[in-house]
Amino acid sequence: MTIKKQQTVVVKLGTSVLTGGTKQLDRAQIVELIRQCACLHQDGHKIIIVTSGAIAAGREYLNFPALPNTVASKQLLASVGQSKLIQLWEQLFSIYKIYIGQMLLTRADLEDRERFLNAQDALKAMLDNHIVPVINENDAVATAEIKVGDNDNLSALAAILAEADKLILLTDIEGLYTADPRSDKSAKLIHEIDHIDDNLRSIAGDSVSGLGTGGMSTKLQAAEVAGSAGIEVIIAAGNKANVIIDIVNNQSVGTRFIPQKTPLEHRKYWLFGAPKAGIVRLDDGAVNAILNNGSSLLPKGIINVEKDFSRGEVIDICDKFGKRIARGVSRYNSDALRQIAGHHSQEISQIIGYEYGHVAVHRDDMIIKQ
Repeated sequence: MTIKKQQTVVVKLGTSVLTGGTKQLDRAQIVELIRQCACLHQDGHKIIIVTSGAIAAGREYLNFPALPNTVASKQLLASVGQSKLIQLWEQLFSIYKIYIGQMLLTRADLEDRERFLNAQDALKAMLDNHIVPVINENDAVATAEIKVGDNDNLSALAAILAEADKLILLTDIEGLYTADPRSDKSAKLIHEIDHIDDNLRSIAGDSVSGLGTGGMSTKLQAAEVAGSAGIEVIIAAGNKANVIIDIVNNQSVGTRFIPQKTPLEHRKYWLFGAPKAGIVRLDDGAVNAILNNGSSLLPKGIINVEKDFSRGEVIDICDKFGKRIARGVSRYNSDALRQIAGHHSQEISQIIGYEYGHVAVHRDDMIIKQ
């Protein structure tokens, strides 16, 4: 008898899936999704839910009030709806005698390594005690500066936190198509993707449901982030029968993104959650050294430093045209980098009066954009 590998699976449910395309939560649809998760949970798989729908739940509970289209209105609806949404998850999972635990996250909870590890410990504690974590962004307090931005990218960060095997992004269409299937009848489903490039990004359209914040482009971003950590990502239709179970059992469903064969080391995962504090632009030689030779970033290759940042903050590393090739932790603040940019490493101490090593960003503190 073949024993199936028990997996850690993150299931992201968009607003369009939870509402079935209507203005209110589709409880019958949610029960069916929970049934599938419960079956997998009972088979020993570890299940994590990343749920949208707090604002939709708030609108429904308040009987669809006419509110101005402001951040405060959305925070109001999220504040009311979040409690209703978590109550619904708790009630429906209790049908299967499964306990849930709520986690509300913002980017600030993931922006430094200590807080990243604290969040990871809390998540693992729930999983080890057979509790299903239900994660959402803390929209009631999140501002633009600390928001992850959408639950697709939040689910990728949750998958990294959990060191998941699979990330399932459920939406209202079957997967990624060669064109928008709603407007182009010749569009074909792309079953498998081994590399995300500019061509794929160009055909990824935005959500047209009007119910959520994430479109196909954010799902590609999530697939890229999770794939870099060695996590398999699948985009599929949430209303397809047994979709979650079939995916976990490796059936061909939706669009599958093949993960990197050499994923990032664990210590670099938290960089995905960190905010960008600044930008450095490099000459062609430095770009080549980083991308093709596995080198650290030396001051000699820096041609421009944008924005002000402190030592230890995360910066985007770009070519001379501004295209990001990597991101990493700067060993020097922005003022120091401006002074040593274009100079040899042995000149650092002479120029600024001190040094924190001969590199601007060490390779061990850097992730390469694939």
